[in-house]
Parts: sequence; C-alpha cells; structure tokens
Amino acid sequence: MRTALKYLALLGYIVFLAFPLVWLLSTALKTPQEMANLDPTWIPRRPTLANFADAFGEQDIVGSAARSLAVALASAVITVVVALPAAYALARFRSALNKVAIGWVLVSQVFPVILIIIPLFMVLRRLELVNTLPGLALVHVTFTLPFALWMLQGYVRAVPRELEEAASVDGAGRLRALASVVAPLLVPGVVATLLFAFISSWNEFLFALVVLKDPEVATLPLTLVKFTGPEGVVRLGPLAAASLLATIPSLAFFAVIQRRLRSGLMAGAVKG
Repeated sequence: MRTALKYLALLGYIVFLAFPLVWLLSTALKTPQEMANLDPTWIPRRPTLANFADAFGEQDIVGSAARSLAVALASAVITVVVALPAAYALARFRSALNKVAIGWVLVSQVFPVILIIIPLFMVLRRLELVNTLPGLALVHVTFTLPFALWMLQGYVRAVPRELEEAASVDGAGRLRALASVVAPLLVPGVVATLLFAFISSWNEFLFALVVLKDPEVATLPLTLVKFTGPEGVVRLGPLAAASLLATIPSLAFFAVIQRRLRSGLMAGAVKG
C-alpha cells in the first residue's frame, strides 16, 4: 500500500508538471474558431499546423532562438567557471570573511530587481554594451552567479575532507587531489548548476527588454511578446505554437546532461 501511494503521488506530480505542455500543444493545434469556443476541449476536433506556419512567418523565431541559445550557453558556462573555485574556497577555507561573503550572497537575492534596472543600464551604456548580446550575457551572469555560488558550495561541503586527506597521504598534491578525487564527485552539482543557469538565462525577459532595443538582436522571450497586439489582443494560436517550440531547447539540454546528474557520485572515491 505504501509503494502504491508513492507511485500515485509521483504520477500526480508528473501530471501537474506535464499539464502546461499538453495544454500548449492542444492550443497550438486548434483553429481560431475552436479556441473561441466557450467549451474548451483537450483534443482538437480539427488539428491544424497553421499556427506554427503563422508563428514562423510573422516573426523571426529561428533567429531569436539562436540568439537566446548563444546567450544562455555563454552565461551558463561563465557562471560555473567563476562560481566553482569561489565555492570551493568558501566551503574549504573557514574564516570570518567567508561567513560575511555567504551572508552577502543570501542578502543579494532579496534585492528587488526593478531597483537596479536604471543603474545597470547606465553601467552598460558606459561600457558600450547596451543593445548587445555580450552585455545581456554579462547581466545574466551577474544575477545568476550568487545562487550558483550558493548551490556549488553546498555540493563542495558534501564532499568529505577525508577523501582529499587520503589522496594527500598517497602522495597526491592539492591540484591532483582536486582533479582526481573532488572534481568527479562535483559533476552532479556542476551539471545541476549549469542547468539552472541555462534555464534562468533562456527564460529571462526583463533584462532583455531593457538591454536590447533593436529587433535584430532580440531574444526569444522578446519575440514571443510580439504576438500580443498594441491593444492587448493576444494571438493565442501562434503564441502557443511559438511558446511550445521555445520549450524544446530547455528540454533537449536537460535530456543531454541529465545522465551526468547521476554519474560521478562515487567516481572520485574509486579513483582516489
């Protein structure tokens, strides 16, 4: 009975997570007349791909998706490269300064983003990074880095010091111990942080709206907004089709790296 309840709860959670995607797919395949029906249905009566054709024909979905992908990948990689050594230092070297640093990381997550939009724009303008993808990637790194640092230092703390000490006893230096013992154990944490940074950057809208002005450099969230008319009239069919396509890169990225979430848990100990 306990096992059956666990699987039932898991099934309910899966249905809860899958509901938005299923509803997007259903809406994207409906005709405008069926979407206007006051009695909505799950399965379209007359499925059509016209909404996907309209989405690609009216907006530069492919180009904006490529720009979003470039920004998300760059910001995710830079975030992990910067946060990983800092997280190791915070976790392994105890001092009053480290406690202050961790406290500041937590406090920085409380600041309302809207308060720093104008100062941020002024800094980017001085650096001549307004209306550029590198400028947007830099902003994403800045705001993703504190939480990524907090995540990674938790993973580093979970690695027993005894493994590094055992490697030192066997004659390995600190760099060799880090590369052969600690690094494999941190693979799941690095992958989880990469996934968090990628999805945060991929879905981000407010900073992209402020930093990017020209349609030639617009990211995918900015392109999706264009399906809403000036008077707030939403073209629901093309918007659903484009939004459904916008979820594919995140799902594909997770599918590629999800195996690494389970790998490396004991690899470092075996190598050590």
